[in-house]
Amino acid sequence: MKKYIVLVFISLFGFAQQTPAAKQSKSILILGAKAHLGNGSIIENSLVSLVNGKIASIGDATVMKPAKHDVIIDAAGKHLYPGFIAPNSTLGLVEIDAVRASDDESEIGEFNPHVRSIIAYNAESKLVETTRPNGVLLAQITPRGGRISGTSSIVQLDAWNWEDALVKENEGLHLNWPRSYSRAGWWAEPGGIESNKNYEPQIKEIQTYFDNAFAYLASKNDKKDLPFEAMIGLQSGDKTLYVSANGEKEIIDAVLFKKKNNIQKMVIIGGYYAFKVAQLLKENNVSVLLKRIHDLPLLEDEDVNLPYKNAKILVDAGVLVGLQNAGDMERMQTRNLPFYAGTCAAWGLTKEQAVQLISGNTAKILGIDNNYGTLEAGKSATLFLSDGDALEMKSNIISLALIDGRQISLESHHTELNERYKGKFEQQKK
Repeated sequence: MKKYIVLVFISLFGFAQQTPAAKQSKSILILGAKAHLGNGSIIENSLVSLVNGKIASIGDATVMKPAKHDVIIDAAGKHLYPGFIAPNSTLGLVEIDAVRASDDESEIGEFNPHVRSIIAYNAESKLVETTRPNGVLLAQITPRGGRISGTSSIVQLDAWNWEDALVKENEGLHLNWPRSYSRAGWWAEPGGIESNKNYEPQIKEIQTYFDNAFAYLASKNDKKDLPFEAMIGLQSGDKTLYVSANGEKEIIDAVLFKKKNNIQKMVIIGGYYAFKVAQLLKENNVSVLLKRIHDLPLLEDEDVNLPYKNAKILVDAGVLVGLQNAGDMERMQTRNLPFYAGTCAAWGLTKEQAVQLISGNTAKILGIDNNYGTLEAGKSATLFLSDGDALEMKSNIISLALIDGRQISLESHHTELNERYKGKFEQQKK
């Protein structure tokens, strides 16, 4: 009897976890969808050929003649999008906040460039499953904490383990820039804000660490220093420096730091007041992954709609902009990324510009635009079909999602509960 109970227990848990899709073996032709390419353009009546995990061809169905395919999907009336990308995410690093053993988002210490978030990534996280039914198919797995948190890696969200999920490994280093001001606490009124007396010493500490690291890398060393070794690539452009900063002064100082240290690629994360120094960012080729759009202003006397308008202001200034979701309940809210973009469209951007914020733009910022982010021939067949506008909560109903040409499951704990209680209420009606 005991054996029987154990078997049932295992079976139930096995059923709850989705099995990653098999490699694409049949050619697929998607006909008639309105294709949002992720680069600002659309094809009203598209023809898309998918072969061996790649987009073999894409164009206007009224002009192109389709070749023979194994599977033909009639997508008339539907919308086709590239897979959306969630940058600066802790998805898969924490499962239950209150269970310490499931929390792997940060390490002890201030300077941890050698910490690799990817090895802690849980590809079987229940939270990963909740993002895919809204079109979020890739993510940048990012560590938290300390002054230098560690390195991030990019994954696709249908995998057996972290090795299987990898798209780009150790692609960026994450630096938390000091604040130039401080508060007594969350209850502090604006009058309680004062300048951070330790701001300059903290910047000096960062500069000293980078000086020591670059001096180490420029010399021959018999003994390897793993933290310093992790700084390789910042001056060559092989690795991106992601700097978390929201204030105007902090962003200016971060850009000056970039120039002083010959860092080739820098991205500002947060960037709430980046619009005040947009020209500086554009001139120095610094991109911005904006602070969560669905949030309150930082100061009580600001325009209450500033978080919604921020993307429009920066895009108009010529800055490369993407959206990220760090903050309270960030892993659970990753699935809302398309609707953040929809809010940006409601406050000034065109719908196609808003789509770029979570597809083509983000792919460029993360350095994966050679294969992801837009619907183009030769790129990965990572895309999805929606019954309506994917940036609108009511109409984003996904009927098909592919990662590298593999048709993935759109089931999750949410859909399971929906079916269970829908059946309950239907029985009550009888």
